[in-house]
Amino acid sequence: MLALLLGVRPVLAALTIEIIGGGEKQIPVAIAPLSGEVRLPHRISEIVAADLTRSGLFRMIDPGGIAPPLDPSAIRYGDWTSRGAEALVIGAVQLRSDGRFDVRFRLMDTLKRQQLAGFSYTITAVQTRHTAHRIADVVHEKLLGIEGAFATRITYVVKRGSRFELQIADADGFGPQTVLASNEPIISPAWSPEGDRLAYVSFEQRKPVIYVQSLATGKRRVLANFRGSNSSPAWSPDGRRLAVVLTLDGSSQIYLINADGSGVARLTDSANIDTEPNFSPDGQSMIFTSDRGGSPQVYRVPVAGGAVERLTFEGNYNVSPRYSPDGKSFVFVQRSGGRFNLMLHEIATRQVIPLTDGAVDESPSFAPNGRMILYASKMGGHGILAAVSNDGHIKQRLTVEAGDVREPAWGPMQKGL
Repeated sequence: MLALLLGVRPVLAALTIEIIGGGEKQIPVAIAPLSGEVRLPHRISEIVAADLTRSGLFRMIDPGGIAPPLDPSAIRYGDWTSRGAEALVIGAVQLRSDGRFDVRFRLMDTLKRQQLAGFSYTITAVQTRHTAHRIADVVHEKLLGIEGAFATRITYVVKRGSRFELQIADADGFGPQTVLASNEPIISPAWSPEGDRLAYVSFEQRKPVIYVQSLATGKRRVLANFRGSNSSPAWSPDGRRLAVVLTLDGSSQIYLINADGSGVARLTDSANIDTEPNFSPDGQSMIFTSDRGGSPQVYRVPVAGGAVERLTFEGNYNVSPRYSPDGKSFVFVQRSGGRFNLMLHEIATRQVIPLTDGAVDESPSFAPNGRMILYASKMGGHGILAAVSNDGHIKQRLTVEAGDVREPAWGPMQKGL
């Protein structure tokens, strides 16, 4: 009954991303072909342009018909400003004697005729796409003042018939790999802060058990397999502990557990259901879902223990809270009129902003820069992934052929190449 693929193995079907909404103001940017990039397995300029376009915040200016400049002294700025470009990316790729490649790029302000950024990378061919995402991150940060999140990864579960596959992929859906495959459900994947491990819940033992798996080695171990249900793992910001939901003492309650499975300690104490914990970015508090007030609502509790505070009051069904990376807001799912939609709650003002309007939108997960929120939705009777900006203006749809996609989680920023 069980088919496990321990390790990270490539799969064929990639996520397809469709942009269905853009920002009100888009910065016009030209990405010139990099000299020598044809030697690489993927063209860096095309990946950078695709990343920026997908964000909904940039408008690509066609560089066709203009000779790509190799350095700033060769730029004829009038050629680019006449087409409306306010920024320009140029660069070159050179093959080294050791088989690696030197990749250089510059981001230029075409209006002020000055350089905004310039970097050089030494890479192998397999690092081409990640390097392109890094370049797109630099462009995003320099032009918007917000760190880019193109060079990150996402995880999700694909259901094909009776088979469940836990997969990871680049943030643009490229290069999906299977972490685990099983004929029993897999739910609630959660990235470690370093992005090197996944915690998740598997039903392969005919009950929910929490595992932690290394993405580098494929080795995994049981984190929580106590009597009853073990669910909803959430990492602390320092990666030393996880919050989990156990029925160890009867009803579903939130516990803290060390990352090695030791030191189990109960955090919440109610006669009702407390579930879906999520640490604040500073690790000092936790938001969670509870029906202790009669209906599912979002609450907050200090991690060190203390009084529980209710945070949501509008509506009688508010679940799945997730902090923004800056801790100033949280996203949650609200049921209203039979529809389940994402809402953003600003903690300081208590203002609630509607983000989505689908029939069933669930499992929200912030990008590590806080700009976008990944979530699960439905289209044509199939589960898909979607993304929405934190103001609700920019929307994307991510689909995979021949499968229902669900349970998404956006990974942390990655260091190095």
